This record gives sequence, C-alpha cells and structure tokens, in this order.
Amino acid sequence: MANDEPQVAVNGTQISYIGHNCKEIPGFLGDRYGHFARRLDVSFNQLRSLAGLKMFTELEELIVDNNLLGNDFQLPRLPSLHTLTLNKNQLTDIEALLEHLADVTPSLEYLSLLGNEACPNQLVSPDKDEDDYQRYRYFVLYKLPHLKFLDTRKVAKKEVMEAKARGAFMKVVKPKPEAPHNEAGFENQPLPYTPLPRGSRDAKNPVGVFTKCRYVYYGKQSEGNRFIQNDQL
Repeated sequence: MANDEPQVAVNGTQISYIGHNCKEIPGFLGDRYGHFARRLDVSFNQLRSLAGLKMFTELEELIVDNNLLGNDFQLPRLPSLHTLTLNKNQLTDIEALLEHLADVTPSLEYLSLLGNEACPNQLVSPDKDEDDYQRYRYFVLYKLPHLKFLDTRKVAKKEVMEAKARGAFMKVVKPKPEAPHNEAGFENQPLPYTPLPRGSRDAKNPVGVFTKCRYVYYGKQSEGNRFIQNDQL
C-alpha cells in the first residue's frame, strides 16, 4: 500500500488518481481519503466499476472521464454530489443512466456525458445534428430537472420549460444496426417482387427464360412514334 501512496495527488480535500490503468477504484483510496474527500478525479484509467466509491460519503465532485464504464455501472448513493463528468466512456442507454442518477445523486447540478453514444453530439457522432442534440438535452432535463449545466452549456430557462412540457417524448432513439448478411439463411428470406418466373430468380444460377407476356404493345403508347412518319418506317 505504501508504494501506491505517491501515485495519489492530494490537495486539501481534492484527490486525484489519474492514469494508472486500474479497472476498479483501489480500496486504499477509500480507506485513507474517503472520509474527507470532496473532489475525486479518477480519469484516464480503465474503470468498469465504481463500487469503490462507497467509502466517499462526503463527495461533492466526481470526474471519471476517459474510462470504460458501460451501462451496467452503479454509483453508491452520494447525497452531496453536485458535479459529475462521465465524458468518453461507453455509455449508450441514456434513459437507464438518468433514472439511476436521479435515484442516487439528488443534489446533482452539473452533468457532462460528451464522448458517449448516449450523448448525440456532432463532435463525436457525425451522423447526428444539432436537433438531435437539443432533443437529448430536453430529455435529460426532463429526467433531471434540477440541472444547471449540461455538457458544455448552461441550462436555459426556456429549455427547462420545454423539457417539462415535451421532454418525455424527446428521447433520441438509436436505430438498430442491420443484421449481417447470412449466406446460410439467405434462402429463407423473402425475395423482392419480380414479374419474372420463379426459375429465373436464383442469382447463383442465372438462366434465360422465355415466356408469354400478357401486355400487348400497340405502339401508340410510345411518345417517340408521334415523330415518325410512314415513309420512315
């Protein structure tokens, strides 16, 4: 444990444990600093769990940027936490995340989720636009109405009013990716409509097919015939 102590930066009640490639918060951090820490920065690790935060009962600010947190991560109840940044993790389920935060961080006022799929920002999701991002903001504010700052922008009163009125319907739904082409199951997939007989539809065994057509061509349907004279036929 003594060898781990120099790796921790301590400045009053601010604790930093950055860039150590840890997958969970080391136990000694909570044992030694949890009872007085007000600010904890554990960015640039490989965290997949925040279970080690249960000792940080007085925490007010938590920075967990550039980690590997997924939709299954859980925070302990942190009644005094007002600032949380989860930038550049692997969060995709915005609704589950917001419901969890509403339950365990009742004092939350500042939240940043940039760099996650759950946050449709153009800087990290080129296929999204400003309308997608604004709908996301309305939905977040509907779930967490006490936020004062979201991502890089202060929450406007107009946004709060719009979120209250329509935020429940503003969730940005990510379309499901198309299933990969399965050669084995190709035969069972319905074929698009074609007027050709069934025997000519096999792309792997193309054959010519001659058959009768019920459509009778009289020539008058062609626009070009209006400009052809009898002596040119």
